[in-house]
Amino acid sequence: MKPNLAALRAAVLEFGGYAGPDRSWTELALATAPAADLALQAHRRALHRWLNAWGCRIRYPREGEPEVFDQGVAGWWERWRAELPAHDTWMADLTDEQVEVMGECFADLASVPAAQTRSVRGLGSTAASKMLFALRPNTVMPWDEMIALRLHGARDGAAYTRHLVLGRAWARDLLAEAGIDEPALARELGRPGRSLAKMIDEYCYLVVTRDGAVTVG
Repeated sequence: MKPNLAALRAAVLEFGGYAGPDRSWTELALATAPAADLALQAHRRALHRWLNAWGCRIRYPREGEPEVFDQGVAGWWERWRAELPAHDTWMADLTDEQVEVMGECFADLASVPAAQTRSVRGLGSTAASKMLFALRPNTVMPWDEMIALRLHGARDGAAYTRHLVLGRAWARDLLAEAGIDEPALARELGRPGRSLAKMIDEYCYLVVTRDGAVTVG
């Protein structure tokens, strides 16, 4: 299922018909401009709303309840913000060391407390991957449960590391096929400003999540 340029072009064209993801992304970008800083409560709350708009269903606290998501994310940000790649790091340029660090970062984030009902619920692997994408949209791909299990057979930090390695390899091959850099490729595909990390995720969603493709061998 490795995408070539023709397959990627078809995927991003089709995904462009879904208005919801772009609208919610624009709202998040405006609320966290010029860049998300999760030391700020307003940015953490904007991220919470965006995650739910992307299907994560993280319960909002009722009046008088502890803000579990807010507190958990604030603590995670304090631990990991300095370890994240720079904002302008493209997925194709990730180093092996950065990939390994992102796997550790993801594993910690997935376990962060996010909501409380009768017990405390962790953020989970899907929401963690989407949150990391929101923080570094040029650099890492999000996933959902089906993509994680079909492509990697698991949803833990090691599987997330494999996902980044796979995306990096696909991005490098697509750029080599195109013979242009990433911003130029996005313009050529009619998605100026969109990262290959996001466009490859759109391809994975259509091929794996929606259409149920078989596991990559």
